[in-house]
Amino acid sequence: MTTPEVEEYLELSLEDTMRLALANSHVLRDLGGAVLRVPDGIRSKDDPSIIESDPRFGIEGALSAYDATFTSNFSFEKNDRALNNVFFGGGTRILKQDFATWQTQLSKTSATGTQFALKNYTQYDANNAPGNFVGSAFTTWYDIEARHPLLQGSGTRFNHLAGPNAVSGVINGVVIARINSDIALADFEMGVRNFASDVENTYWDLYFAYRDLDAKLSSRNAALDTWRRIHALYERGRRGGEAEKEAQAREQYYRFEEEAQNALHGKLVDGTRTNNGSSGGTFRGTGGVYVVERRLRLLTGLPISDGRLIRPTEEPIKAPLTFDWDVCVQDSLENRAEIRRQKWQIKKREAELEANKNFLKPQLDLVGRYRWRGFGKDLFPNGGSGDFNNAMSDLTSGNFQEWQTGVELSFPIGFRQAYAAVRHSELQLSREKSVLREQERSVIFDLSNAVAEVDRAYALVETNMNRRMAAAEQVAAVQTAFEADNASLDSLLDAHRRQSDADVSYYRSLVEYQLAVKNVQLEKGTLLQYNEIFLSEGAWPGKAYRDAEEREFARGEPRSHTPLEGESPWISRGPDPRQMLPATDWGNYSSPASEETIAPQLSPGEMAPEPVSNESPVPDSDDGGGETPSLPSDPFSDTNEPLAEPQRVE
Repeated sequence: MTTPEVEEYLELSLEDTMRLALANSHVLRDLGGAVLRVPDGIRSKDDPSIIESDPRFGIEGALSAYDATFTSNFSFEKNDRALNNVFFGGGTRILKQDFATWQTQLSKTSATGTQFALKNYTQYDANNAPGNFVGSAFTTWYDIEARHPLLQGSGTRFNHLAGPNAVSGVINGVVIARINSDIALADFEMGVRNFASDVENTYWDLYFAYRDLDAKLSSRNAALDTWRRIHALYERGRRGGEAEKEAQAREQYYRFEEEAQNALHGKLVDGTRTNNGSSGGTFRGTGGVYVVERRLRLLTGLPISDGRLIRPTEEPIKAPLTFDWDVCVQDSLENRAEIRRQKWQIKKREAELEANKNFLKPQLDLVGRYRWRGFGKDLFPNGGSGDFNNAMSDLTSGNFQEWQTGVELSFPIGFRQAYAAVRHSELQLSREKSVLREQERSVIFDLSNAVAEVDRAYALVETNMNRRMAAAEQVAAVQTAFEADNASLDSLLDAHRRQSDADVSYYRSLVEYQLAVKNVQLEKGTLLQYNEIFLSEGAWPGKAYRDAEEREFARGEPRSHTPLEGESPWISRGPDPRQMLPATDWGNYSSPASEETIAPQLSPGEMAPEPVSNESPVPDSDDGGGETPSLPSDPFSDTNEPLAEPQRVE
């Protein structure tokens, strides 16, 4: 504040500001200091990937239950024992034995819940039993096993919902994991939306801070001019220069000087930000140029001080806008991320309920096993001949084959845990549905407030324009009368105060109207499209696109075109972004880049056309509601450009 001269300005449009903020924000910043108070609650670009890659609850973690498993173990025993019964010692009561076992297994669970296993057991036994065929021998066999659930745990649907190793009340199949990822994407979208809203809020806060400073400087300069004239009369002792009038004019000057200093530097109070009275943010034009400019630097990721001062280049909307209520309601219920997130939550609870009901069935498994056995003095062929020369030759001869089949039945008496899990899931599902109904009511309530705020703010724009015009006329008339000694100093000073208040109120109503229009877009769930911000998921493996295309073709969907080399066919990734473009631009549309990233990092030439919105601008009158004066080249100079002459709004 002690060095108010600004050498260079950084002129930024709203689009450039939004682009900077999104490009420089790995963490979605906020203006409430949450990154220090509750760092775990801060949204970042990594959040969806963190949820999806969670080894416990993520998609890959759920799919890992179907991975093939290889196990192997080897053990060796040295036995030296006395036996009471010669029968158990093979003819001796003093058994001396070397015994080794090697076990190897490859197992896998299928999507239907069937468990397959291929096992190999190899044993080496060398002992002093006199009844042995040979002193040491190898026994090896291979088992092929299959266990298929007939009741509990059976079917692809259950295993996709709960996973093959699920227990009652703990459901985490691949479908649930994917729903968790969709919920994380909705959370991320809400974070980006609120961040974009805060960036726009702060941008217009800074616009108002400059206009407020401009009005305060104009009033201060007018008060200074009046004080100088009264002071000149005071020094000459002439009429009109009485001491009380000189002090009154001086007090008015310092009052406006104080207001100009506050408008320049500002106070550390809350600015306009999301959820400070309305979802999108209720206007709080109480800061100053420096304070609000630092807030905008924080959001955009720019250095807090780099020798330049950010200055907005855009003007608020002045045309009256009307919104179709029925269309807005439909857009809100379809596009709001909170509603979509809650619907995913309901689908998750429905899936958990369906899976938990499966645990009310008994565990009835069909079990089958087939075995090949081999026995021999050696494990591998050694050039000898005869029966049981080596175990591997005996195994491959197929002379010894065994098989087993049967069923296994088990169930807890009463199914207490299963019934508790079903009841718990039913209560959770009922709660989520009730929450969805209340969310829809809340969305409609907030939307009605936002639409009503648009009407109120625009009415104030017209009213404050007329007030500003009347105040300017009053100042001119009183100034002329004062110079002709037909008006008192009180009237002149009061007219200057009124003009300053009218100027500030006019610009305040303009910014309130701009933010009200923005808040309608937020309540409709179209704020990101309104600011040309699009989200897309990361690329899938090439085989996934080919499989998806084949599945769509098998369901009767025609192929739209033959993909070129390196080109992926159009696969649905949620709402089709082409719906947000005019029909004439569809031919120029290309599939968005695959990454959970933010499109405004593209160059300006690559931005999609402005989305089609539901508001219908009403043709402006001849004067357009008055031409708003452009920002002065140096708002801190004592020689500011005069405010443009206002025009009457009927």
